[in-house]
Amino acid sequence: MEKKETNILLTFSIIGLLLLGNVGSAVAVKGNLNNNADFNDSVNCKPVAGSEAKIKNVIVMVPDGCSQSVQTLARWYGGESLQLDEMVAGTVSTYSADSVITDSSSAATAFATGFKTTNGFVSVGPEEDTLLSIVADPAEEYSPLATVLEGSKLEGKATGLVATSRITHATPAAFASHVDNRNNESEIMEQMVYEDIDVVFGGGSQYLLPKADGGKRADGENLTEVLLDRGYRYVDNETEMLSLSSGKTWGLFASSHMQPDIDRAEFAPEEPSLSNMTEKAIELLSDDKDGFFLMVEGSQVDWAGHANDPIYEVTDFLAFDEAVKVAVDFAKADGHTLVIVFPDHNTGGMTIGSYYDSEYDDTSVEDVVNPLEGMNITAAGVANKIGEDLSYDNIKSQLKTWWGIDATDEDVDEILALKNNGTSLDYAISEVISRNHTVIGWTTHGHCGEDVPLWAYGPDSPAGYMDNTEIAEYIADKLRFDLAETNEHLFVEVGEVFSEDNGDGQLDEDEYSLDMTDPSNPVLKIGDAELPVNKNILVKDGVTHELEGIVVYAPATGKVYIPTEALSLINGKN
Repeated sequence: MEKKETNILLTFSIIGLLLLGNVGSAVAVKGNLNNNADFNDSVNCKPVAGSEAKIKNVIVMVPDGCSQSVQTLARWYGGESLQLDEMVAGTVSTYSADSVITDSSSAATAFATGFKTTNGFVSVGPEEDTLLSIVADPAEEYSPLATVLEGSKLEGKATGLVATSRITHATPAAFASHVDNRNNESEIMEQMVYEDIDVVFGGGSQYLLPKADGGKRADGENLTEVLLDRGYRYVDNETEMLSLSSGKTWGLFASSHMQPDIDRAEFAPEEPSLSNMTEKAIELLSDDKDGFFLMVEGSQVDWAGHANDPIYEVTDFLAFDEAVKVAVDFAKADGHTLVIVFPDHNTGGMTIGSYYDSEYDDTSVEDVVNPLEGMNITAAGVANKIGEDLSYDNIKSQLKTWWGIDATDEDVDEILALKNNGTSLDYAISEVISRNHTVIGWTTHGHCGEDVPLWAYGPDSPAGYMDNTEIAEYIADKLRFDLAETNEHLFVEVGEVFSEDNGDGQLDEDEYSLDMTDPSNPVLKIGDAELPVNKNILVKDGVTHELEGIVVYAPATGKVYIPTEALSLINGKN
């Protein structure tokens, strides 16, 4: 009991020091960041408004799963230089805590939090027994890790997320949620809703709705109603989105993922483009006088790489480049906005030149471009058009109509052989047509482990070689907050401050328990206060308080984490 009382007093002392601005010497850092960065002015500094230009806004943009091969192909295919060509700044290493080859969730955790983690984890510490030998000073196992979005929010900045995937997918999830399994998308969505992000655009509305209403949620909660109750506008099509002029907004434009850029006109014309979502998000967020943080993901460049689909890859990358231009145009006019762009990893290992082409040394521009010019939808779109009719005539007809390819019987033989061996029809189409009718090569349907490009624009933009963890540190430094202090402020482990319930049937004011009566809706109880897990809510004496951070439960360790703000409310010192 004495230890717990001491911890409570220590916590209030820390809060007092935070208010006095002396936290730097008072707060114990949870763990050292993977800090190899030197935050002196970058050699590639472009101070738009003069050498003393202050960075007020940061826009992070991620073309998920690509490399400079894709950038090269996009330039050939588009017939002109790209926005990104003007922004080449360096390279980024991508390995995760447990593998040379990262997945999107661990990669996004690194550049959102400054820590390496285990593949599949979302902004929580890694499993200790799987660490690579080169990973030093890892975060505490399974503990939540504060993100640059959360840090920006504490600084009073507006925040936003934009993606063409479900908004609960790995990359956006890592900026606004904390789970040890990227597939826990219902939990991720709940945390996102209660993070109070100002603007959210993407897909994935099924995770807002309970199963009874056609959604995916098993907990019975309707999070769309929560958003409306909290004063958000909610839109689900481009027309409604474009009509927005101010205010906090969620726009989810598909039940699951949005359509690929090249497929949108054919399959979902009501969905907005990535560049339109980016432009609207910037317009709404820039109303905040304190500035903003925005993350934009071109999610499906990655899926094109997985599918080995060249037209999907190049068109989604070009759509992403258009969104980058929107961001850079704003940054040029604003003068206080830093735009940082990088893939999370490469996917597919695309090459311009393939060992299947014996004359690749003599490849012309036309050899590269001409096979792609007749492709009007993705391979998945072609598979959709083929449907259940797998006759030779139908497959050849659809490939001619939608891809401009005069497929042979041998091509169809190969496609059907792959499909009959368990490959999806779209993957089979991409593999065979790439091999037999283009000069594009592929090395894998998975991720790759090499460094990826870094592009940047704005005051004191980064340059050179960076580890992905250093990107988070760089952003935090330029927006003038400390991620370690943010961690301490948002995630106090309850067991370090309060005693676990002694089981006498009465929860004393310095005791806590985790009520798992409804496993889908755990509730942390501390004395007479209740804090639902995954929410930023504390209920005490019949009064509901909104916290500045969410309550996070780590099932693997049984630990629960709450913001420091909750401690004063629990003890009646609001």
